[in-house]
Amino acid sequence: MAYVRHGTARYGSTDITTPQAYARVRLDPVVGAAIADAYLAAPIRDDRAYPAYAAFCRETVRQYHFMVGRAEFGGLGVEVRVVDVDPYPDVASMVDDVRRRRLKVWASAASGNPHPFLGDGENDMFRAVHDVFGHAATGRGFDRHGEEAAWLKHATMYSPLARRALATETRGQNCARIFRCGGDRFPEQKAVLLPRLFSDPRSVSVRRADAELGVRTPR
Repeated sequence: MAYVRHGTARYGSTDITTPQAYARVRLDPVVGAAIADAYLAAPIRDDRAYPAYAAFCRETVRQYHFMVGRAEFGGLGVEVRVVDVDPYPDVASMVDDVRRRRLKVWASAASGNPHPFLGDGENDMFRAVHDVFGHAATGRGFDRHGEEAAWLKHATMYSPLARRALATETRGQNCARIFRCGGDRFPEQKAVLLPRLFSDPRSVSVRRADAELGVRTPR
């Protein structure tokens, strides 16, 4: 939606992609399975990941305050409520709420799956900004292709260091859920770095018109 896309540009996103191009993003199943296996093989926490997670946390908090900040002061004015149940049956319901500048987020504390680095509040902030700046900004859903597009879009708002943690939190968890956990449950949360390739936008598959995204289809 327009106000979110304009907001990401004002925030300082590096995105140069046309909105229509995100509709063509696909998660290659070979790549997805490789990401899933790398995530599941990793330890729960790795001290070498902490600089990336510290940057990720700082940048996520900054995005959140920009998103909820009052419009007259330069924010987007989105009202966020944290709730104890999954609030949306599909992305259309969420986008409809975001269009009205409101968003409900499923509380991290209710999941029974604590994060080894992020607190529940920080995790809730991330869920909120990812729903708005990843999913609502692209209009893509929560299937494997939609999650891939949301990751690619949201990655443009993070520094290269923080993007390593973002790849674990989005691509890693989602691929493990979809390809190795039956699609109906998330794996244990981790604070690790996946192989660098998996945080590289050039590993993304696009159905056609790759030049619009500046990425290549894996061969």
